[in-house]
Amino acid sequence: MNALREWAPERWPAAADWQPVLQPFWASAAGQGLARFVQARLQAGAEIYPAQPLRALELTPLAEVSVVILGQDPYHGPGQAEGLAFSVPAGVRLPPSLRNIFQELTRDLGGVLPASGSLQGWAQQGVLLLNTCLTVEQGSPASHAKQGWETLTDALIAACSAHESPKVFLLWGAHAQSKLGLIDASRHLVLQANHPSPLSARRPPRPFIGCGHFGQARQWLEKKAQKNLHWL
Repeated sequence: MNALREWAPERWPAAADWQPVLQPFWASAAGQGLARFVQARLQAGAEIYPAQPLRALELTPLAEVSVVILGQDPYHGPGQAEGLAFSVPAGVRLPPSLRNIFQELTRDLGGVLPASGSLQGWAQQGVLLLNTCLTVEQGSPASHAKQGWETLTDALIAACSAHESPKVFLLWGAHAQSKLGLIDASRHLVLQANHPSPLSARRPPRPFIGCGHFGQARQWLEKKAQKNLHWL
C-alpha cells in the first residue's frame, strides 16, 4: 500500500543531515498547521499519497546532493507516488512527463529507454528528486498545496544551495523556476526549461525536448566536483 495512514514525521526515515532543517519546521507554526490539516484530511477518509513523504531525504543525504530536480506535488493515482519527484515504482506505466524525461535523456546521451520508471538509482547517486509539496489526495492534484509543505521545501532548497559542494539545479517549468531566488547561481549551475509535460515539452520559449540538460549536468559535475553521474 502506498498511501499515508497517519501523520508521524518522527517515524519517517530521513538522513541525519537533513534534521537541522526538518526539526525546526515540525515545531514551527507552519509545521503544526500542516500537521492539523493532514490529520483532519486523514480523519475525513481522504486517500493521501505517498506513504513515505520524506523518501527523497532518506535516499539522498544533504552531503551527497549533486543535482536537484524539482517537481510540484506527488502523483495522485493509486500505486504511482513513491516520494521521489517524477518517479513511479517499477512496473507502473510511465506517466507522460516521465516518458518525455526519458525521451530527452536518450536523445541527449544516447542509449535505450529505461525499462523502469523508478528513479531510485538517480536518488542513490545524489540526485535529490524533491517535490515542493510532499503529499496529495487521490485524484486531486495540488490538493495539499499552500498548507505548509512549501515552507519546508523552500528551506530544503536553500540548504542545498548553502551547502559547500557544487550542485546542478534543474528547473523545469514555471513552478520550479519560481524557486530561483533560493539558489546561489554564482556557485551552482542552474538550468531552466519548460516542464516535460506534453502540454509544454516542445513549446517555446525553452522547449524541454532538446534542452540537453543531462549532458550539461554530467559535464559540469565532472569538471567542478569530479563526480561521474550515471543517468542511464
